[in-house]
Amino acid sequence: MASGGGAAARMDPEAATELVRKGSTLVLLDVPQRTLFGIDTQVFSVGPKFKGMKMVPPGPHFVYYCSSSRSGNEFAPTVSFFLITQPSEVIVRKWDAQEERLIKLSEEEEIRYSEAVRRFEFDDQLGPYNLDSYGDWKQLSSYLSQSAIERLEPIGGEITIALESSWMDKAPQSDMERRLMEQLRESKFTKNAPVQAERRGCYYTSIPASVKHKNVSGVDLTALNLDKSSLLESVLAKNYQGQEDLLLGELQFAFIAFMMGQSLEAFMQWKALVSLLLSCSEAPLHTRTNLFVKFLRTFYYQLKHGFQRTQDSRNEDVSNSLFLDEAWFSRDIFLYRLSKDFFTVVFEAPVVDGDLVSWARKLKTLLETTFGWDLEDNAMNLIDEDDEANEVGFHDISGSYYALKNAETMQWSNLLYFHWYVKSRHAHNGIKIL
Repeated sequence: MASGGGAAARMDPEAATELVRKGSTLVLLDVPQRTLFGIDTQVFSVGPKFKGMKMVPPGPHFVYYCSSSRSGNEFAPTVSFFLITQPSEVIVRKWDAQEERLIKLSEEEEIRYSEAVRRFEFDDQLGPYNLDSYGDWKQLSSYLSQSAIERLEPIGGEITIALESSWMDKAPQSDMERRLMEQLRESKFTKNAPVQAERRGCYYTSIPASVKHKNVSGVDLTALNLDKSSLLESVLAKNYQGQEDLLLGELQFAFIAFMMGQSLEAFMQWKALVSLLLSCSEAPLHTRTNLFVKFLRTFYYQLKHGFQRTQDSRNEDVSNSLFLDEAWFSRDIFLYRLSKDFFTVVFEAPVVDGDLVSWARKLKTLLETTFGWDLEDNAMNLIDEDDEANEVGFHDISGSYYALKNAETMQWSNLLYFHWYVKSRHAHNGIKIL
């Protein structure tokens, strides 16, 4: 039996028993072997005795999984959901072999299994939550309240790219996105998705890409689009009742669903929110300084975790990132230009909040050291999407070759086709749980 128990594995028996009693338990029945199962920042390959997780700290969590073929070489699309656990709570799900997903049980059955858990009947079949990584998860989910999750999650709670056809029906913003959407429409993930009569996507806030006013001069309209502080105020008032933490909660929700749940819809929302915030000049310096301090801290931990380097037993780097692809190292992606312009606003301001400067410096250092970007370079970074020299290619897990013209498109496509267990095996040394 191997697991990523970490701190739990080093506890004395009395402390461990107390943590089992106070922590939440996630009972997952009949999950097939070799299924990839993740909770928060932890990923495992399911073993023959696995029946769930114990010692789960109360609070928000993200569960994600994908079933495997018999050989373990092919995987279904990731299915995921958020949940809020309470102290000593027992949550029960059972594997539906036909639909290849976890389903809820009747209230009577759930009570029966919950009582068995409290009698420790399943204790040796429950993997311990790795408390060593809980700090990372708290940094990624600090604004994920129950109200934020309920406001955003889809009907039924499940997030999966196989049901994101509504995202593909949206008007594409560029040639790059048009090419990607055509590819997604032809993908086997979309073709095999069940037909749903009801909406299944997340209820993300609509973020306008630009400011549009009929009775505003061209000069003023240009100024409003160069500094989107007024658009930010409008979005906060209209969609978040002026509550900054709700916006940050949606930023974290989208990033987690994108990074761990491999949702393209979530990536688009995360990109829209980050782009809006990094396009503001007045708000971070004067009207919404506290929001931007919290945003920079949140954004910093998202990128720090997403791009943490993994090592093998010889302490040599084996991968640049556990969850995100190396295409992000390109200066062609949207983050380079926006972050570069934002740092100029903060660092060149005559008077600026100390915490804002501190987190901006931390973020700038992280981007420079992780991506190798030169954010002091004053040369213009213009992207020509029609430039054949920018074309990149990759193979999906079925062996088909795709030629794409932009590193950002390559990243989106890798989220769909990337056999992500290759990297998670490096990160967890092939951990097989129970």
